[in-house]
Amino acid sequence: MDLFQKCYGFTRARQVQALGMYPYFIPISQSEGTEVEIHGRRLIMAGSNNYLGLTHHPRVIEAAREALEQFGSSCTGSRFLNGTLELHEELERRLARFLDREAALCFSTGFQTNLGVISALCGKDDVILCDRENHASIFDGCRLSFAELKKYRHEDMEDLERQLQAASRPEVRGKLIIVDGVFSMMGEIANLGRICELAREYGARVLVDEAHSAGVLGAHGRGAVEHCGVEKDVDLVLGTFSKSFASLGGFVAGPEPVIHYIKHHARSLIFSASIPPSAAAAALAALDVIEECPELRTTLMERATQVRDGLAERGFRVGRTETPIVPVIVGDQDRLFAFWKVLFETGVFTNPVTSPAVPVGMDLVRTSYMAAHSRAQCDRVLEIFEHAGRRMGLLPGRAATPRSAANDA
Repeated sequence: MDLFQKCYGFTRARQVQALGMYPYFIPISQSEGTEVEIHGRRLIMAGSNNYLGLTHHPRVIEAAREALEQFGSSCTGSRFLNGTLELHEELERRLARFLDREAALCFSTGFQTNLGVISALCGKDDVILCDRENHASIFDGCRLSFAELKKYRHEDMEDLERQLQAASRPEVRGKLIIVDGVFSMMGEIANLGRICELAREYGARVLVDEAHSAGVLGAHGRGAVEHCGVEKDVDLVLGTFSKSFASLGGFVAGPEPVIHYIKHHARSLIFSASIPPSAAAAALAALDVIEECPELRTTLMERATQVRDGLAERGFRVGRTETPIVPVIVGDQDRLFAFWKVLFETGVFTNPVTSPAVPVGMDLVRTSYMAAHSRAQCDRVLEIFEHAGRRMGLLPGRAATPRSAANDA
């Protein structure tokens, strides 16, 4: 069979496009953070991971501008060769101090961080234990490592223990439990307390991906490990700059000898161009704001709670989220796309998520909120969701026509 045959036979996306309900790769012409302009229309952005609202913070923008003028637009090389700036090393020192770890290392993206760290640390005689709903980058890193991969049922600690028992064989060299601190689709916080207990009992190391929790959770914003009180029990933490840090890139932090080893063995670091100077400077400035403005986390959770409770009170299924990620479970792909389109046309930008990103039958609209959202914007989101829910039959009763969206932030 011709290699390209599967490409010519892929028709699902074009079918949805023909129906006018294709929800992906939508070009944004202008952004103000909490609102965006698309095809000349303004929408409330309820689908961004800009949790602290720092992408438009003046200190972040000014830091990026200054770095651009000082260093140019790119390093044009990998960290291993000509692509390391003093700016990168300053960012790593600051991250290590912020996270209360011995050392940190920055990669060009969060995805590459998981690829590089996991494949560098784990080999064919090791066993990796993963929650089934971990991010795709974690599973890709596991595949690159050649280690034995065991998936335990989502948040099922009994299943994790069974897998650990099975992995406790003489020929197994090392065991690593990997879990998202906050699961990116449903917004749940991992049961890190029990995971760390099991790790101690069965001699496993623990790696937590803090992509959606760094800057958001914990008294100091250090993420789910701080929120759950297990900072001393977690061996490595990973994160990304593309969410709360308002930039692009990723990082890993942990014991200095481990970070030193990763630095010299992670292929996605060695063979990729380094973080652009402007992105590194933006992440540093965002870290300044995160450390100096804890009230942003308080406001963020107030806005997320306002929407989560409001959606639940109206009858939507929002799962067990405790974070700024608020899913609305629809359960059917066709209905999901139709529901998303009503929301989009009425003035709210959201993210429709279907299999394989979520289990079959758990198709959902993923919404996420920012500290920069106003109460009025969140009220408008609730109003539009109620209208769309009634129109689509997800809620009982007749849909009322909402006011035009994004009028009064």
